[in-house]
This record gives sequence, structure tokens and C-alpha cells, in this order.
Amino acid sequence: MPVLSRADLDFLLFDWLQAGDLPNHAGFAGQDGADYSAFLDLAFRLAEGEFLPAWKASDRVEPAFGPEGRVTVEPGTRAAVRAWLDAGMQWATVPEAHGGMGLPMVVATAAMAPVMAAHVAASGFVMLSMANARVIRAAGTPDQIARFAAPQHDGEALGTMCLSEPDTGSSLGDITTRALAEEDHFRLTGRKMWISAADHDVTDQIVHLVLAKIALPDGSLPAGSKGISLFIVPRLLDDGRRNDVEIAGLNHKMGYRGIPNCAVNFGENGGAVGYLLGQPGQGLAIMFQMMNEARINVGLSGAAMAGRAWLLARDYARDRVQGRPLTDKRAVQPVPIDSHPDVRRMLLQARAIAEGSLALCLYSAKLADLADNGDLRAQALLDLLTPVTKSWPSEMGLIACQQAIQVHGGYGYTRDFDVEQLYRDSRLNPIHEGTTGIQGLDLTGRKLLGDGLAGFDLLRNEIAETVRRAPQTRQRPRWRLCWRRNVHALTPFCATRWTGLVPRFWPMGPRSCRPTDIW
Repeated sequence: MPVLSRADLDFLLFDWLQAGDLPNHAGFAGQDGADYSAFLDLAFRLAEGEFLPAWKASDRVEPAFGPEGRVTVEPGTRAAVRAWLDAGMQWATVPEAHGGMGLPMVVATAAMAPVMAAHVAASGFVMLSMANARVIRAAGTPDQIARFAAPQHDGEALGTMCLSEPDTGSSLGDITTRALAEEDHFRLTGRKMWISAADHDVTDQIVHLVLAKIALPDGSLPAGSKGISLFIVPRLLDDGRRNDVEIAGLNHKMGYRGIPNCAVNFGENGGAVGYLLGQPGQGLAIMFQMMNEARINVGLSGAAMAGRAWLLARDYARDRVQGRPLTDKRAVQPVPIDSHPDVRRMLLQARAIAEGSLALCLYSAKLADLADNGDLRAQALLDLLTPVTKSWPSEMGLIACQQAIQVHGGYGYTRDFDVEQLYRDSRLNPIHEGTTGIQGLDLTGRKLLGDGLAGFDLLRNEIAETVRRAPQTRQRPRWRLCWRRNVHALTPFCATRWTGLVPRFWPMGPRSCRPTDIW
């Protein structure tokens, strides 16, 4: 079965967000909707043919220390990530000036969704690396781009982000990793914690982006977040020797097990060689580019896994026969459980969460495209919505997975059915890349109050305009009798989009569907 509904994804991308119009912007000139569809076709083939077969195995075979202390990952997962890199999918949003495809972020985000639905841990390798290379392109020197971003473009290296430390968590102003200047580089010493993909056997080279503080002349570290700088720390130096970077341990997680999560020590033998990215003291501002991209991708993973959980629950409810219909308690034969109102309620809630979450993530990605093309209004909306895009799908996606388990009943609580692993994998989302509480502080402190509610007013006006346009596209529903498996219900049906017993009218126009697809 598919890992996600391609029809739903296409509807959101092309009918609602009008991605086919993006080539009208100078940054995407020469592209067309057929290019975007072909890219999505390849993403779905990789997701279902390479990533999905490795997903269950990666839950059983966790990353482990192999020969010479190198971390190894489950072989199918390693092969899936290599297949993605060999297909050149990491070139999606790389500008043409750097040899890439220059596709819109919204298209690349849509293409990442089926991969996350199929094997979210494996998607972490490529998601982190694409964001890592983007930051180096934005803030690095031409030499740094050639040495550290280009190998990631070519699939010869993968990247990480190293922020948190064992004793500081999300309080980055208190980090103690230090950097001492030498002739043309720095020497870093310190410890980092919760670092995904910090070591593995997918690629030999790994490019770490490390937050650290440059030591003052007296040897002390500057206080607070303004003293944080950002450094490129490669696993392998230019001459092929190992840098002074050691994996101190592997964290054993509840879910999301396919990607190594590491405790990392820098500089145990004299200091890890690092190269300053940008200017001293700008580390947090530069890293926020990667952090915000990661936050949207965390929300996307919540939406993707909710979408797959809904599909699994829907198909199970169609096939699982149990109980008699409410309309005929004396019926001889039991009926599929999707005939029961409470099961339908759970399926509807799961679908609403999944589709709404995916819509939010794709909308934010399109705002990023418009902002990159100079749209200040889109940038303001994106700034406001980034913590929401991270948090709402993360929290609500768990509820969708929970409802999928509930639809399965006792079977859903067993490892024989995929929904339990989807729940465990999803449970990380409200935690990493900033907990829900931290996103709330960001939303209220920086985004709502920081600009005097200007961004919120933009969003409110956008909603009001959508409401104003809605009656112009609203069609009067007609009613017809729909039969399925000897169960009938009076169901509203029209040319507009349906997700439940009540029509939902989209401002961007109609799309037909079968009412029975709801469940």
C-alpha cells in the first residue's frame, strides 16, 4: 500500500498552493509543473522501494559501534540513504549556480513527506545534510563552500548540527564548548549531546556545524548567547586524517532508532580543527537558518507519519469484521468496523489531523519560497508560523497515531502492526529541535510581541480574506444514496472536496472524489 496519499499531496501542492505558478517567479523560471510531478514520482518510488523495506529492521537493529569504533547503521537503512544520494535528490533546492536543480522549497518539502512516512529516521540523514549545506552556502566563503558544501551536494558527505550539551539542554547561552584561534583555523574542545548522525558508515566524511564560544584573552568564555560562534568541524581533515572528534556513546531511544543519536567529544587529544563560519558572535543567528528549516521538517515528519497511520487504520477498518450495524442488531453477519460511528469518528479525526498538518507544512514551505524571492510579507508570516508548524503537527500527529492504534484495538498495541512503531517514532517530535514549550515561548515572546503583533495581523488578514472568498466557490451540495458493503447512508456529494459528513470548501477550487474515500 502507498505510504501517503499521492492524490491528497497533489491536491494541496497544485490545486491549493498553486505550485505550478511558481515558475512565474524569477528564481524558478524555466521550470514547470511536469518537472515537479516527475520529482515527486521519484521520491515516492524511493520511499516505497528503498526506505519502507528497511524501516522495521532499523527498529530492531539499532546503530552500534563497529570496527575501529566507527558507528554502523542497519544495512537496509544505509542502502536507502545511499539510493537517495545516488539519485541526486539532495540537489533539489541547491541553486543552479552551484550545479543544483533550483527547485522550490515547497516541492522539495512535498517530496520529503513520503520518505518520512516510510522511514523517518533514515530521512534524518538527508534532511540534516541538505540544511547543513544550505547554511554553508549562505554564510561560508567560496573555499568553505567548495570544501564542505560541495561534497554534500555530490553525496560524498553528510552533515550534522551540534548545538546542545549534556548540562545545558536548550539553554544555548550556557554552552561551554570553547574555540581557540590558531593560524588559519580554530581548535575546539567540549562535549555535545543528542547529535543525530554524528557518526555512521553511510559516508566517510561527516561535516559538523558546531556552536562554540571563542575564548577571551584571559581564557574565560563570553557570557550569554551573543558570544556564540559557529564552526565547521569535519570528521576527516584535508589530508585524510581523522579529526579530533570522538563518539562518547550512543543513546538508545524509544523510537526513531534508525539514525544514530550520539554523545560527542571534541578535542580529547589537543583540539578538533574547526573553521569559523561567518563572523564571531553570529553563530546563533546563522544556525537559526538551519534550526528553522529543521523545525519545519520535524512538523512535516509528524504530518507524514500521521498520514500513513491514517491509511493503515482506514484499510484495517475496511477489512476487520466485527459487530452488527446499529440499524440492524439482529443481522446474521458481522460488518466491517468502519461501519461503526465511533470508528468513523476516530478515522475522521486522524485524517483531519494528517491532512491539516501536511497543509500547514507545505504552506510554510511555500512562504519560504516567496520570502527567498523578496516577499517581505511572506517572510513575516513564515517567522510567525515556524514555531506553529513545528509544534502543531508534532503534538497532533501523536493523537492521529494514537487513534490509529485505537482503531486496530489490541492488535494495534503489538509489534505485528505498524501503527505502534509509528507512534514511538512520532513521540520524539514534540521534544527535538525545541520542545513544544520552547516553541510556545518563541511564538509569544519573539513572534507575537516582538513585532507588536504585526505578523499576527498579517495572518489574521489572510484568514479574513480566505473567508471572504469562500462563498464565491461554494457549491450547493446534492444528496445521494451511497451503498457500500450492504451499508447505506445518506451522504452529501458534490464536486468540491470532502473529508467527512460535512463538505469542506477550499478557496482554490473544486476537486471531485468518491464519498467512500473518506473512510
